[in-house]
Amino acid sequence: MIQKMPCMDFFTEYGESNLYEIQEVVGKGSYGTVASAVDTHTGEKVAIKKIKDIFEHVSEATRILREIKLLRLLPHPDIVKIKHIMLPPCRREFKDIYVVFELMETDLHHVINTNDDLTPGHHQFFLYQLLRALKYIHSANVFHRDLKPRNILANADCKLKICDFGLARASFGDAPSAVFWTDYVATRWYRAPELCGSFFSRYTPAIDIWSIGCIFAEMITGKPLFPGKNVVDQLELITDLLGTPSAEAISRIRNEKARRYLSSMRKKPRLPFSHRFPNIDPKALRLLERLIAFDPKDRPSAEQALADPYFYGLANIEDEPSTHHISKFEFDFERKTLTKHEIRELIYREILEYHPQMLQEYLRGVDQIHFMYPSGVDQFKQQFFCLEGLPGNEHRPPMRRRYASLPRERVCGLIDEDPDKNSDSKSRRGVAIPRPRLQSPKKSSSDIKGQESNSNKTAKARQKDNSGKACYSARCLLRSDSISASRCVGVQGSDYV
Repeated sequence: MIQKMPCMDFFTEYGESNLYEIQEVVGKGSYGTVASAVDTHTGEKVAIKKIKDIFEHVSEATRILREIKLLRLLPHPDIVKIKHIMLPPCRREFKDIYVVFELMETDLHHVINTNDDLTPGHHQFFLYQLLRALKYIHSANVFHRDLKPRNILANADCKLKICDFGLARASFGDAPSAVFWTDYVATRWYRAPELCGSFFSRYTPAIDIWSIGCIFAEMITGKPLFPGKNVVDQLELITDLLGTPSAEAISRIRNEKARRYLSSMRKKPRLPFSHRFPNIDPKALRLLERLIAFDPKDRPSAEQALADPYFYGLANIEDEPSTHHISKFEFDFERKTLTKHEIRELIYREILEYHPQMLQEYLRGVDQIHFMYPSGVDQFKQQFFCLEGLPGNEHRPPMRRRYASLPRERVCGLIDEDPDKNSDSKSRRGVAIPRPRLQSPKKSSSDIKGQESNSNKTAKARQKDNSGKACYSARCLLRSDSISASRCVGVQGSDYV
């Protein structure tokens, strides 16, 4: 007699169709759709990304495989986490994948552009998290290679997480690899000078250190440090600040045209950082000078940067883990020319890492090809279709994040949108996002009384202006319980680890 299996248990093991309740679409782009959802077992809010037609281009499928593999192999509190990947119903025929991420509210680019009152404490805490993540990534012999504010997710509690590992590479001491650098201006702005115009290079951790230095300077000033219009303009801006590089430093640049240009450039003196960045903590400027040294050999490692006096009182080596080198066999696919069938099989194998029972069957050689699993994917397709096709959606303002790579998830409210207008409360549900605050430093009683008085006045003014009206804009998301209202000084380790 066949024992009856409860439907919930069955679906939980084979596809988790009842595990997530999709709430609303929060982003669209050429890659597919991102929706906010709730884990029905834990109540945790997550972001689910539907990546459609993943195998139309083998190069894009390879990039996604690389990314989901790296995010699995690099578990760290300052790196975005894949929580789950839905099991496709058929191993040989699936075209879309559904990736479940932890939900983040915004990215560092938006934080910098909407908060003009970030404090030195914010700058220090942000940089500490980025270097801590970079130490872990580099200890695995992985280079991110595309660090910029848009690739750093953020929450209102000042938590940052690095994302988008689509251009990342693991180093195994081999010959230089061909790299296609997308010509997005934002990517160029954070690219190390030794990479200017170069498509073949032997990468070192110093390229990521340079990017972090540029991001740090942008936090301080509120604008990009080297917004070059092209390679030549980029080098001009860099040398305007750092001066003309030495012949030895120029020799390390891979691109011949860039080398010739720098060699023929008029001699420029180095500009004192205190002139370019007035009224900034001298310790912060000394560290910045090290991070963006023109010669890569003069830049510190992430571990060395974490030991800088700038982080005195914040750094804790116990909260700065390293890891072992990633196995060469994990990325053997990078050395081959793959067919669509081969890349589909590799992605399916990676998905099974989130389905332990199915993985064991796969490793035992159990034939999983000739039948359809009762996967939750079909149910997800219907939910995404319904949400994307809601009446009135064609009039909604465009979502902010429109990129083809993983992961790009966070709830982003619409700019100055009145939720009472042109909306149906039953068909469009908002996502309540917890915004814990970091512990503030101790203050004197007089300061506290003054702040209480000011906060009471501000609260009354807001209540008067916004009575009966909620604010769902991204600006309000960061401003109300804002990242700028948090104090990142004297924070306990447990608050951000």
